Amino acid sequence: MCIAVFLWKAHPLYPFLLFLNRDEYHDRPTKPLAWWEDDSHILGGRDEVAGGTWLACTRSGRVAFLTNVRENISNSDTKSRGNLPVRFLKSDKSPRDFSQQLLREAGEYNGFNLIVADLCSMTMVYITNRPKDNSMTMAATEVSPGIHVLSNATLDTPWSKSQRLECSFKQLLDEYGESEIPMGQAAERIMRDTAKEDSNLPGIYSHEREYQLSSIFVDTELSMGRYGTRSTSSLAVTTSSEATFYERYLIDKDVWKEHQMNFVIEKTMQGVVPTS
Repeated sequence: MCIAVFLWKAHPLYPFLLFLNRDEYHDRPTKPLAWWEDDSHILGGRDEVAGGTWLACTRSGRVAFLTNVRENISNSDTKSRGNLPVRFLKSDKSPRDFSQQLLREAGEYNGFNLIVADLCSMTMVYITNRPKDNSMTMAATEVSPGIHVLSNATLDTPWSKSQRLECSFKQLLDEYGESEIPMGQAAERIMRDTAKEDSNLPGIYSHEREYQLSSIFVDTELSMGRYGTRSTSSLAVTTSSEATFYERYLIDKDVWKEHQMNFVIEKTMQGVVPTS
């Protein structure tokens, strides 16, 4: 289901900084972080079942990431939500124009939260087909500067795990100040939190299931098999347009591997003043 914390246009070195855990069944085939063979300008992990992604970016500074909305009822006949980030990354539409295009498609997907951003124009839009009023419509809003947490409800919903992650992220930022942050070390520190909550749970699933999903890093057994955090990612972009994409991912049972990709965004980032 995933959880992400990100900083947007509120840091002297990092105009965009993201940490994200992808939660999925352990037996679902997945490709780790790489430049895609069939579309070499896209960098990200990939779901081998439906071909989509939970987080990816492009050489030209487009970024998209996704979480599912926690709900009891889902429709097996809907389109794959993982294709939504890919659609944005392959399009030439602005985040706002892309969100307007999706407004007519709310009923074609199970519940989702989608963030789309163009780092060259420094615009970011949050899109969901499960807005706070619980209507089956689509809502899109521009993301304000600052720290945001995206879990499995609307953006910045104060679930306990979201608040805990935001607190850890703020402590990390305070510690490093304007200095460069080591992505792998930081991801391990704030995204591997296995502490669970026994109260103040969302109450959408059974109490036991909510309890098992209440940690930032999830590892549990569900009726369909082992489920939990399959990868931890960070994506950092500096004022000089240097991008660092880090991923730590599960390759077999309890065996983890990590790697990091670095590139420079090809287009000029607007409205960002490099630090000296």
